[in-house]
Amino acid sequence: MNQKRENPQEFRGLNRLLKSEAIKFLFDKFGDGTYTDFIDDWKWIFSYSAKYRGIIIFYTIMGLVSSSLSLISSVISKYLIDIITGYQYSQLWVLVVAMLGSTAFSLVTSSIVSRVSLKISIYVNNDIQADIFSRIIDSDWEKVSQYQNGDLLNRFNSDVSTISGNAISWVPNVVVSVYSFVATFLVILYYDAFMAIFAFISAPVLLLVSRRVMRKMREYKKRVMEMNSGMMSFETETFYNFDSIKSFGVTSHYTDELKDWQKKYKDYNMDYNMYSIKMNIGLTGLGTAVSMAAFGYCLFRMWTGDISYGTMTLFLSQSSKLSSNFSSLISIFPSMISSAVSAHRIREIVDLPKEIHDPESLEKMRPLAEQGFTVRMRSVDFAYLDNREVIVGSDFVAHPNEIVAVIGPSGQGKTTMLRLILGLIHPQQGESLLEAADGTVVNMNADLREFFSYVPQGNTLVAGTIADNLRVIKKDATDEEIVEALKIACAWEFVETLDNGIDSKLGERGRGFSEGQAQRIAIARAVLRDAPILLLDEATSALDVETEREVLGNIIKQRPNKTCIVSTHRPSVLSMCQRIYQVVDGHITEMSFEDFKQMDFGE
Repeated sequence: MNQKRENPQEFRGLNRLLKSEAIKFLFDKFGDGTYTDFIDDWKWIFSYSAKYRGIIIFYTIMGLVSSSLSLISSVISKYLIDIITGYQYSQLWVLVVAMLGSTAFSLVTSSIVSRVSLKISIYVNNDIQADIFSRIIDSDWEKVSQYQNGDLLNRFNSDVSTISGNAISWVPNVVVSVYSFVATFLVILYYDAFMAIFAFISAPVLLLVSRRVMRKMREYKKRVMEMNSGMMSFETETFYNFDSIKSFGVTSHYTDELKDWQKKYKDYNMDYNMYSIKMNIGLTGLGTAVSMAAFGYCLFRMWTGDISYGTMTLFLSQSSKLSSNFSSLISIFPSMISSAVSAHRIREIVDLPKEIHDPESLEKMRPLAEQGFTVRMRSVDFAYLDNREVIVGSDFVAHPNEIVAVIGPSGQGKTTMLRLILGLIHPQQGESLLEAADGTVVNMNADLREFFSYVPQGNTLVAGTIADNLRVIKKDATDEEIVEALKIACAWEFVETLDNGIDSKLGERGRGFSEGQAQRIAIARAVLRDAPILLLDEATSALDVETEREVLGNIIKQRPNKTCIVSTHRPSVLSMCQRIYQVVDGHITEMSFEDFKQMDFGE
């Protein structure tokens, strides 16, 4: 059963007739006491608008000029028609010149406005998007990671686009729409009061009918868009897992599933198309009926000699324009709400807590980097937002010129520990510290990541050339520096055999290269940064034992006093380490080498 019909409170007061979701939204805001949120969202939008006051004034003036020229052209057309039908040719040249001048001026003005508007729109969108991007990218890692990537992208693109458009266009739209409606009504009223009243009444009638139809069409359109999104998700996942699908030999299953999606998509689109056809016929019929009524009235008035043929033409054109202006005025409310909703979604992200910065600590430690840094954790307790404790009462230390291993079962906190070291997250109790050779100690913060090179789990390469991937962390790196980094990571041995060397193309996530080759390129990227501290999170898991030992040996020799921390499952790495820590049940404990030798690694 349709629940909307069962709830008489959904549309209240006059809105029972209008059935406007926009007006219902405003009523609901008043009713639940959250109307201030709506106001705050628009204040936030206007905070951007304030930067573009000149642009807003420009848009408003151009809109008023364009609307005025349109009205003037309509009035001139009326007199032209009257002159021709009345054979008053002596005055014809004046109106022809006025008509041509008005048309030329309107054409030039509209062309300039179109060009300038596009430039301004792109500029404002880019400006707002860049500002919001910088805020998102600087948000607390743990808080922003609660949002799905698709949701963040949707907010960043779709919602920002909505906001940037309305930030500068809302005020001009209101002013111009009100002006156009009033001016058009007054022009009709000047020539015939009854016709003005008829046009004024027919405008909301046509709007109410069309709104009911458009609401149903939006529902159909939403279903089509959802189906389209579903198909895109299916296609993306299929191509992303292309290797697995072929390996399992289930290509026919995915082909059949695509056909099912296509059938649903076709059925939905055909339903939508049939409804559109029916409603277009209905709306056209109603619009024609209203136009014929106006036309009949005008014929009667012209037959009685009360109006001229030119006046009749003016009535008919401006009556249609009055309905259009009325629709524009009403559509401002849904636009306001859409912008407020988008602003609220963006504000949820940009108002997240920011990362902890301490530029003074960076300046203090930078002159001491050559002597290396000790990474230290003291009595650290940490739990994620779900209050699940991951690290409990734990200590850790890694000194310069050491390789320190972190071992333990998957999911026990090794990666969390590296995030604490990087300052991506911060302990609820205890300290995560960076210590210089002279005893200077600072708390970990975002600015200190300048001293770290990090190779995370998984494939972190992006589409582009090998050189592009390495220059991500050092834009001005020379080809010689890139080659040297590849040599240290034992990647040059296969890169030099490629036709284009370091300019060879990588597919998404390193497609076209083996897992071991992709890992070595990622390690080379960290090597190129040549930071005092290197963090490797299962970064050598795809390498053979001999290559793994060679890579780690090269890295530790690259820079004197380098601190190297390796998260690993492999005992082959551990034999090279000066210290071994085990992470089990949230506790980080240092192991003796005797305990390590007694461990069963299942290899």
